[in-house]
Amino acid sequence: MSQNELWTVILIALLIVMLPAPGLYGMFRKAGVPGWKAFVPFYNTWTMLEIAKRPKHWFFWQFIPVVGWFISLGIMVEFVKPFGKFKFYQHAATVLLPFIYFPYIGFNQKDRFLGVEYAKTHKKSSTREWIDAGVFAIVAATLIRTFVFEAYTIPTGSMEKTLLVNDFLFVSKFSYGPRIPNTPLAVPFVHHTVPGLNTKSYSELIHIPYTRWFASPVKRNDVVVFNLPAGDTLTKEYDSKKPYYDVLLEEELNQMQLLRNQYSDPAQLKIAAQERARDVVWNSYTIATRPVDKRENYIKRCVAIGGDTLEVKQGILFINSKPAFVPPGSAIRYVVYSKRAIPEEELAEAGVELNDLADYQMGNGMYYLNLTQSEKEKVSKLQGIDSMHIYLHSPSYDIFPRDLSIANWSIDNFGPLWVPKKGATIELNARNIAFYKRVIRVYENNKWEERDGKIFINDQPATTYTFKMNYYWMMGDNRHNSQDSRFWGFVPEDHVVGEAGMIWMSWNSGIRWKRLFNIIH
Repeated sequence: MSQNELWTVILIALLIVMLPAPGLYGMFRKAGVPGWKAFVPFYNTWTMLEIAKRPKHWFFWQFIPVVGWFISLGIMVEFVKPFGKFKFYQHAATVLLPFIYFPYIGFNQKDRFLGVEYAKTHKKSSTREWIDAGVFAIVAATLIRTFVFEAYTIPTGSMEKTLLVNDFLFVSKFSYGPRIPNTPLAVPFVHHTVPGLNTKSYSELIHIPYTRWFASPVKRNDVVVFNLPAGDTLTKEYDSKKPYYDVLLEEELNQMQLLRNQYSDPAQLKIAAQERARDVVWNSYTIATRPVDKRENYIKRCVAIGGDTLEVKQGILFINSKPAFVPPGSAIRYVVYSKRAIPEEELAEAGVELNDLADYQMGNGMYYLNLTQSEKEKVSKLQGIDSMHIYLHSPSYDIFPRDLSIANWSIDNFGPLWVPKKGATIELNARNIAFYKRVIRVYENNKWEERDGKIFINDQPATTYTFKMNYYWMMGDNRHNSQDSRFWGFVPEDHVVGEAGMIWMSWNSGIRWKRLFNIIH
């Protein structure tokens, strides 16, 4: 935890115990206790415990970060009971508005201190018991979900065969430090949309800047849950099924075809196509934005961290010029040539699971097979196998940075590319701009302008830039079936949610018993 974060935790704790102090002054006096004790931080909560005759060990629980805030509020709830305050709205006012409610109790002529024995005579109704239990459960679950761990489900095959569709995971928030929600005003237990209503589950009336307590950096090769960086803008028609930037790129390519005969200069053609594409998309779709913590959750493997240089050559990943770690479950598509038809049973014995062999049999003895390294070795030993090689994709417009004139890359031949690191400085030039402009302008919230061949950042001419955050490069273990950083670029540290820890359930027409309680590597 940084010094600023520590002071934030302390300040919130002090505000909780000191804002009600003027009202506590009057309440203490009504209880026969010197009023000055109300103005001594935490001594006032000790005094409340003494008056209410509640366990003294509660006092010490207040000093646990975050959890302690709720202990302090719980002490206040117990304290108002000897004053005859048992109703739900009275306890809600104690928790939410103590700086108003406590002065009301402390200084009106009606409310008196009735004593602990009187409080013990009060019994809650069964309805009230259920309401209190429900509120406690929601608060406790929200705390656990925000600060400890959260459950996620794997929706796609991008991490196969490390993680399978309908694997249910626990994701640790402590691994990298719990991230405070940017949008605290939200419906509990849902992400960005209320199920059934198709409306936003959150309000942006209150926005908390990026804050992470007990921060720890993502480590290379961790399996990470994060908010999709390209999910900041979307169309309501497609939502996350087809990101806004994909819709825009698709329209830009259409406009380039339509305008090709009007421009001889490729650069001017590109600019005109981009302008026309944006107009078409914004007039054809309903455009919306989402704050960082409400962007779609993705899960991938962090293959490179800030300061690393990554490169993919002929389908093989290299980090800092060395072959990268290959997860045991990492799969890649191979082109397999065989002198005979390969029976599905033989592939199954080699560990290759196919829904339909016809989908993989291309004819003329050629097969497309998605294989892990161990499966590849087993398939290569099957009778009749002639040769095998990685299926290589051609360069494409949708590959980061989505400018073939700058980087003629594919998912199998990509880079080298340097990953931004906090505190590192780069030179700003025509090539670097393609890779880092969005980082500087969007993720790090700077004003960016280009005029007269010069770059201006926050209205100041700039030839270099120093990064404020660490960034990560995420790739799916199912390398040929994964929408990952190769398509939309870097993942900022403020988008990181947590580390995938354990599979607690897995389902595919029944429970996959062998996957239960597996630790994710």
